[in-house]
Amino acid sequence: MQQSRQQPALVAARHDPREKRTTAELTALAETAGYTVVGELTQTRPEDAAYQFGRGKAEELARRVAEHEVDTVLVDNPLSPQQAHNLRALAPDGTPFVDRHRLVLDIFAQRAGTRAAKLQVRLAELRYELPRVRQEIRLEAEAANERRTVAGMNEKEHRRVLDIQERIQRVERRLDSLGSVESDRRAHHRHAGRDLVALAGYTNAGKSTLLRRLADDLAVEGDGATDPDHPDEATTAATADRLFETLETTTRGVSTDGRRLLVTDTVGFVRDLPPWLVDAFESTLSAVYHADVVLLVVDASDPRSEVREKVDTCRDVLDDADGVILPVLNKVDQCSTAHVDRLHELCSGFDADPVAVSSTEGTGVDELLARVRSAVPTAEATLTVPNTGKSQALLSWAHDHGSVADVDYDGETVTFDLVGRPAVIERARSKATDVSKTG
Repeated sequence: MQQSRQQPALVAARHDPREKRTTAELTALAETAGYTVVGELTQTRPEDAAYQFGRGKAEELARRVAEHEVDTVLVDNPLSPQQAHNLRALAPDGTPFVDRHRLVLDIFAQRAGTRAAKLQVRLAELRYELPRVRQEIRLEAEAANERRTVAGMNEKEHRRVLDIQERIQRVERRLDSLGSVESDRRAHHRHAGRDLVALAGYTNAGKSTLLRRLADDLAVEGDGATDPDHPDEATTAATADRLFETLETTTRGVSTDGRRLLVTDTVGFVRDLPPWLVDAFESTLSAVYHADVVLLVVDASDPRSEVREKVDTCRDVLDDADGVILPVLNKVDQCSTAHVDRLHELCSGFDADPVAVSSTEGTGVDELLARVRSAVPTAEATLTVPNTGKSQALLSWAHDHGSVADVDYDGETVTFDLVGRPAVIERARSKATDVSKTG
């Protein structure tokens, strides 16, 4: 649901005794969604089944709602229908309680621009709604003590659940068809010799700015315009200091020492994302899961404890990634060298050691590209073919699909070195064999 701008809200969070968290991220999410936070309430204790908070703290929260005359209460914890009902019963009439998952979905709905993004948001909303409808039906049945007929539901309630399930299936089918298109597009790019690199990481880590720094045709400043003729690419990559600035993927070309990369910026992560929400964005995250190299962008300017928590969140989401995961410590211009050095151990356990960069100043970008080149699938060959028109066509094809070096015209033959993707090298060998046979 779209929120009107500057809607006053109270934020509330319950933390387990072993956790050390603040409401800073919830406040940032609230501001991103269009709320103005006018107060906060926190409690450290185990979850209460009835209210999420303790009864006394829940009553205090209700009093604060009345005192601040807020429109909405934003809760950092997931709320069951029973908990939300009980909290609403304590608060002034009509006060909505929006939990963290619903808040993230609202932000996604505001930012979704492409058909794929809107479908993914809708799928996540339906998956969020389904278990809550089931629980609401159960609670209503217990309160009314009505006779149930279908799996504990009357026919009207059964139809309500079935309708949501059918809508989920329809959206999934549409996303599957889009996923097939993306799979075919990846195969086409690889067939053409391009290496696929994905930018992943916690939201607001600087992924879009890094894409601007790397891309052949983007400036570090821009507004994120899209080329209508190429919906999988954008003429710029939007950047701003706010959460979830990027929702749809943005792909741009990067040329580096003869290799042609396609680098894709993807949606940022936040902590405590439930599996159903991550799964709903499988279409967007497929660019990460199926990339040759994943650049895990980490905001090095964060305190060490926050970096640890954010890296652990990303590690969970990236567990199924096929490619090499290369951590990138970004924003090093905003922190000391000693602080950056201490962050290296937090990024251990991935496929490669971290690289320190500054997307805004360009520091470390050359080293980053060198590390990417060493990580992408690579093979090489020295090919010798008769010096004919066909050999020139082969040489032109090789330039288009890989990196050509040391071309030597020796009378009746042409010899050159070719470096590229293994499949490209195999095709080049086959083409060279055909040229040699036919002359």
